[in-house]
Amino acid sequence: MLTFIPTPIGNPQDITIRALREFEKATLFLCEDTRETKRLLHILKERFEFSYPEAEFLSFHEHNGAERLSQVSKRLKDEQVVYVSDAGMPVISDPGQILVEYCQQENIEYDVLPGGTAVTTAYAASGFKEGNFLFYGFLPQKGSQRSSALVELMNKAENVVLYEAPHRIEKLINEIVEIDETREVFFAKELTKKFQNYYRGLSKTILELFISREINPKGEWVVVIKGKKDNSKALYVDDILALDLQPKVKAKLLAKVTSESVKEWYNKLIN
Repeated sequence: MLTFIPTPIGNPQDITIRALREFEKATLFLCEDTRETKRLLHILKERFEFSYPEAEFLSFHEHNGAERLSQVSKRLKDEQVVYVSDAGMPVISDPGQILVEYCQQENIEYDVLPGGTAVTTAYAASGFKEGNFLFYGFLPQKGSQRSSALVELMNKAENVVLYEAPHRIEKLINEIVEIDETREVFFAKELTKKFQNYYRGLSKTILELFISREINPKGEWVVVIKGKKDNSKALYVDDILALDLQPKVKAKLLAKVTSESVKEWYNKLIN
């Protein structure tokens, strides 16, 4: 049987009793990073009534998932196997999805334990009153794909939750300001950890805090972007036309904020 077990997103005290008991029974751990999992288990052994399991630890991540699955497929049926990501709820924005799909296809018994995740923790802390929101995960790292994705998200009526790495967090707030400097945003840093901080305000105000170094970019970040109001400024057709971009890129952006297709816009641009 395979059990997906959420781990604390920061504070080890957020582990559940049920998770501890499942860890103790396991004979095989599939881990996004075996070092992180072993470090967590040692902390749990020191602080809680937890017996470190006599189990094998194997990495299972986006680069080796398919190959590893062929190696452990039989063990998923015959042993007590657990899967954990580095932090938070497994399967959400991590390669555990491969395992879920495989269990469904092969009729292998599996279970998913409930637990904390940075998505809902940050959204609850944001104070945004809307109950519905969109979770996107990480934006593309660079290029037109990133610009296109962010424009599309900021033109949605729903609030959007993003993850971002510390070395790109200032880039993100600059990009948000370029699109709409008056958009309300919420930045959550190092959730549940010692240096946890919340920042809510207009995007241009948050950018000023980064520039003045009142906000240190180091740490893990979750960002909530307020949905676009009917009368709010966003990236409009004239703004996109003024950007120094290739026609194909412009056409994709324009298609996202209008009712015309990429092909229609591309033909207009080249003519």
